[in-house]
Amino acid sequence: MESIVVFCGSGAGNKDSYREAAYLLGATLAALNIKVVYGGARIGLMGAVADGALNAGGQVIGVIPGFLKTKEVAHERLSELITVDTMHERKLKMHDLSDGIIALPGGWGTMEELFEMLTWAQLGLHGKPVGLLNINGYYDPLISLCDTMVAEGFLQAGVREMLLTDVKVDKLIAKMEAWQPLKTAPLINGQTT
Repeated sequence: MESIVVFCGSGAGNKDSYREAAYLLGATLAALNIKVVYGGARIGLMGAVADGALNAGGQVIGVIPGFLKTKEVAHERLSELITVDTMHERKLKMHDLSDGIIALPGGWGTMEELFEMLTWAQLGLHGKPVGLLNINGYYDPLISLCDTMVAEGFLQAGVREMLLTDVKVDKLIAKMEAWQPLKTAPLINGQTT
């Protein structure tokens, strides 16, 4: 993988371990010569990922809508900052610039980004690995919900396997590098092509 988009909160959370793990992710990606693509802010977990990568000599591309430049406080040290008009353009641009997706803890925006990437993969629109860095068990309820979706017949087991998870940065990246996309894309009714 040459570049990974990181979706995460513009907030830092209530525990230092969230920020520390975000910083470590950025530093690890830089050490592996993997470019970081993210939302462009210098605050919260977003800023920690960027700082980790930049301080380790990595390349970081931020993508931010113009109306959020002051709200999310655009990072000033990025390798490149791309300004777009809308949130939809932001997500599409970040996707286009990346070879893989990692979600860290975050709120509704992070969840929306994560699930759109998973949905696109399910529909066969991309074959990129999608990973969750499960810091402090933050995503345990979501992982459990995904298993419930399979058990209740709303998600195919093979599609469920698209969501790669780990608590360790290096192990998650290894899983992503080994990822093989589904050979057939499921249709909406659950049948495969």
